[in-house]
Amino acid sequence: MIDLKDTTFIIPVKIESDDRLRNVITVCCFLLENFDTKVILKEVDTESVFKESALPQISEYVEDSIKNLIHVHQVPDDSVFYRMRYLNEMLAMVDTDVVANYDSDVLLPIDTYVKAQEMCKGEYDLVYPYGQGMWQKQIFADDELVSDFLSNDCKFDILERQSKDYDAQSGHVQFFKTKSYIEGGMENENFKSWGPEDAERLYRFTTLGYNVSRINDWVYHLEHARGENSWYNNPYMQNNTNLWESLQRMNKDQLKQYYTNQDYIKKYK
Repeated sequence: MIDLKDTTFIIPVKIESDDRLRNVITVCCFLLENFDTKVILKEVDTESVFKESALPQISEYVEDSIKNLIHVHQVPDDSVFYRMRYLNEMLAMVDTDVVANYDSDVLLPIDTYVKAQEMCKGEYDLVYPYGQGMWQKQIFADDELVSDFLSNDCKFDILERQSKDYDAQSGHVQFFKTKSYIEGGMENENFKSWGPEDAERLYRFTTLGYNVSRINDWVYHLEHARGENSWYNNPYMQNNTNLWESLQRMNKDQLKQYYTNQDYIKKYK
């Protein structure tokens, strides 16, 4: 097992389809089986699909490593998935030097995790562990494929049997120096549901002068069905776009002032 004790993975989830369920099982099994690390998974739903349908399978696969998983279930206030708030609530629980904002359907080559942790423990505040451009492998998985992957030492060429090369920009997963993530404004909770928060995050930490870098390797994205909380048809899309456009007009000092004055920041102080 590879030492990633200095990293915590924070994963917000709502399991609303069979492929979402399969993906979160695959990702948790992969992380807990290969790394000595911490995983915090926050599930926001009326009932805990994770506890009922995912946790038993993950526990059987990873055995003792299940102790490294913290599962938090929360009943939602309404139908909106407040992803940024849930990430911040998990970030407030982190006690490691490095934290990964991690989607529940993403995998990386094993060496990439080690390199990203080393970079964030060193001089970098934010590391994107994949290249910008055609660095995404879209994986069109089924139960047989992921079972083959997990039972054969997680060899990525197995996933590539059912894959397509695609564009990668600023989502999926980011590794942060935990202190810098918090000082840089955490996740902007004014973005609701789904929208351009990934682009804003990269813009913000670059503009504020944080040391941002990339690892030019593949990100493997397990494809899935999309509801209104994960696509352009969400009811907050226009508000999110307007916010993103306004933030891009700010210079470094204005952006720093904006984040200093946000009410949501004060909750975590």
